[in-house]
Amino acid sequence: MIDESAIQLRYEALGPVLDERGRRRFGAAEAVAAGRGGVSVVSRITGIARSTIGRGLAELRGEAEEFSGSDRIRRTGGGRKRATEKDPTLLGDLELLVDPVTRGDPMNPLLWTAKSLRNLTAGLKDLGHSVCHNVVAGLLRDMGYSLQGNRKTLEGGNHPDRDAQFRYINEQVKTAIASGQPAISVDTKKKELVGDFKNAGREYRPKDQPEKVRVHDFVIPELGRASPYGVYDIAENAGWVSVGIDHDTASFAVNSIRSWWNVMGRQRYPDAKKLTITADGGGSNGSRVRLWKRELQALANELGIEITVHHLPPGTSKWNKIEHRLFSFITQNWRGRPLVSYLTIVQLIAATTTDTGLKVKCEIDPNTYPKGVKVDDDEMAALNIHRHEFHGEWNYTIKPHPLN
Repeated sequence: MIDESAIQLRYEALGPVLDERGRRRFGAAEAVAAGRGGVSVVSRITGIARSTIGRGLAELRGEAEEFSGSDRIRRTGGGRKRATEKDPTLLGDLELLVDPVTRGDPMNPLLWTAKSLRNLTAGLKDLGHSVCHNVVAGLLRDMGYSLQGNRKTLEGGNHPDRDAQFRYINEQVKTAIASGQPAISVDTKKKELVGDFKNAGREYRPKDQPEKVRVHDFVIPELGRASPYGVYDIAENAGWVSVGIDHDTASFAVNSIRSWWNVMGRQRYPDAKKLTITADGGGSNGSRVRLWKRELQALANELGIEITVHHLPPGTSKWNKIEHRLFSFITQNWRGRPLVSYLTIVQLIAATTTDTGLKVKCEIDPNTYPKGVKVDDDEMAALNIHRHEFHGEWNYTIKPHPLN
């Protein structure tokens, strides 16, 4: 494989001090070192014409004595003028075409096509410029452009009250923790195929003895997928994970919170009067999921405490504390380890620790959770739910029903 970045680095270092002969010899030497396809690659990176590199190759092979034996160097200012000198508007028009922000006439077809070298060259010709793709490539390189793909970093548009909601959540969680009340962050981790499948990452093993896994990631019917639902105790730096064997529904999510309370929460907060939950705005614990609210009402009745929920604003799921306080460390702990069974998943999750003292407990949830459970208007009207003044769709408290 040709190391294009190394060629570019060497040319940037040597190019300014090379004369005409030095440049073609440099291009020829790099092309020889690169091997098959080297002439094209070097020409694209350096802007040296393929024909010039060809002359340099002939000189290196001793097949062009008239060049190798000549002391003639083109005088300063000699040779063909740069395209931008002959066509002063060329560079400006190219900048408009390749600019990532849509400017000018929005009906220009090039604005809605891939900005490849071929399309950019065609676009310049449509504007009246006489130019070839090699010249366009050189101009783009001088302008600091390169071929790039897209990168997944954005999660959607920002809600106007996004920052205000984060401040509101922060204040509510701080108040709960200061008063000794539990505050947890919840979410479903990515579903995992169970079986001898490849798992990203590497671990130390005897040399030349990698663990063998399946070539194709087709689900094994008798094993299925694991759905880890996590509960992270923000003040205690402790996590609970229920590994589901069925569908990731709101019933499963709330039962995971119930399991955390019975195993860890009740002991840690024996005098709790209120449970504060921070959750994403979508998924099984989404702000619009009726079943989520109905199941939380049942849990509040069962525990005899208020449950306050704060949903993160849209497009901010990666900011949920459980993502970087618990799930990220679980992923690091099982990297390179095929998740061959549910027991393996439970053991790997439960073995997750950090230097800051993270403790994790994990169990399999063997229950089934059917999809498509409907909650009608009468059930919703019966909820003892109190919406906060600030974005009541994101912030609400569900109180236990009074005992008759």
